Amino acid sequence: MKLPRMKKRRDFLRAAQRGKRAARPGMVIQALPGTGGPLRLGFTVTKKVGNAVVRNRTKRRLREAARLLLGTSPPAGWDVVLIGRDETRARPFLQLQGDLRGALRQVGVDL
Repeated sequence: MKLPRMKKRRDFLRAAQRGKRAARPGMVIQALPGTGGPLRLGFTVTKKVGNAVVRNRTKRRLREAARLLLGTSPPAGWDVVLIGRDETRARPFLQLQGDLRGALRQVGVDL
């Protein structure tokens, strides 16, 4: 199932300013509760991580981890931003999924 996406800069900024934050070796998560709509996901990777090819590969890994974890029954009412790190692309996929699960639990997203 394809999850709704956040694409507007203001949505990313709102999640960064008002949301809860959790860091893991594979990623950083910013989650804003109480949005009233369905769960929306945003993905971003800074230029510090690498060139466009590397950043896109990193985002693809984050998208797939989120799809596998949240695709069947996403919790409503959250805006979640996943921020890729250097370690995201080299981290074993099962550990990346564990990072995502733990970070979501830390910010209070019910799985």
